Amino acid sequence: MQKIGLALVGCGAIAEWHRLALASVPQLEVRAVVDTVRERAEAMAKKTGAAAFTSLEAAFAAGGVEAADVMVPHHLHERVALEVLGAGKHLLLEKPMATSLDACERILAAARASGRVFMVGENAQYWPDVLVAKRLIDEGAIGEVVTAHVHLFSPAMPEFHGDGSWRLSREQMGGGVALDTGSHFMRPLRMWVGEIEEVVAAMERPLARMEGESLCRALFRFRSGVVANFCLLIASGALAPQDTFRITGTKGEIAIAAGVRLFDGSDPRGKSVKADLPEAMANVPAGYMASYAGELLDFARAIREGKALDAGPEVAVGELRVALAMERSAQTKRWERVWD
Repeated sequence: MQKIGLALVGCGAIAEWHRLALASVPQLEVRAVVDTVRERAEAMAKKTGAAAFTSLEAAFAAGGVEAADVMVPHHLHERVALEVLGAGKHLLLEKPMATSLDACERILAAARASGRVFMVGENAQYWPDVLVAKRLIDEGAIGEVVTAHVHLFSPAMPEFHGDGSWRLSREQMGGGVALDTGSHFMRPLRMWVGEIEEVVAAMERPLARMEGESLCRALFRFRSGVVANFCLLIASGALAPQDTFRITGTKGEIAIAAGVRLFDGSDPRGKSVKADLPEAMANVPAGYMASYAGELLDFARAIREGKALDAGPEVAVGELRVALAMERSAQTKRWERVWD
């Protein structure tokens, strides 16, 4: 099958993760790399063998590009997405879709009018450990879900939070850690437990150089009545080992740290449960980074085979709504509804 010509748009830190994942997705071929900083575009061009451009207009005019993988700062998402769709190209847009609900609606409307594949890149939808936990829950391995816990304390990463990074700017980020990193941990909860109905949250700024919040602690109440706690921190110091997720049911518990462990009473130490990767990803290393290959593979199949995406772009609006509700709650100091 003919390869899909892809433009990588935005050659920052996350573009390198996408580039590495593309090695496992032969359906996609990088033919253009675009960044307003020529040096960044040229550095990525050397790694991919693609042509370097400083504008989308020039990249599309050169020909050979059917789709764009857009990885620009959040405040530019709407403008760049509309340009890509307006040019008749398929679009993979890094999360969040945009920083406001109105902007999301404009992007979704443009995507519908274009008739092209539009995907929001929430890679947690393809995270092997998350998929294993979903299978276990669906099979009743822990009974009915009683509660869940997210604990992601991550060190500040120079490539994402170093001096001069756009993620330090609240205006360019559109918020803080809840809007940026939070979606990777909201999506699994929504896959396992269902829709989040309301939240109560507190937010602080322990990482002083970051204008948005770098710490959030929240409770989520789901439509099912289940309550989960949700804690994120971008830390400036050393951190202890942690379970990123715990899902507790009436019969047992699932813990996810470096892999998935099922506690069903048969072994007090828990049982390791291996990820079952799709056949098309048989050569992809397991773990979090495999999620990017899964995301790109789904995008390619949607373009070439007409396959429905595992999660349509409208699903990503839910994570933005949760983040915005958390911000409101931090101000009002009360429960805030997500969907009203």
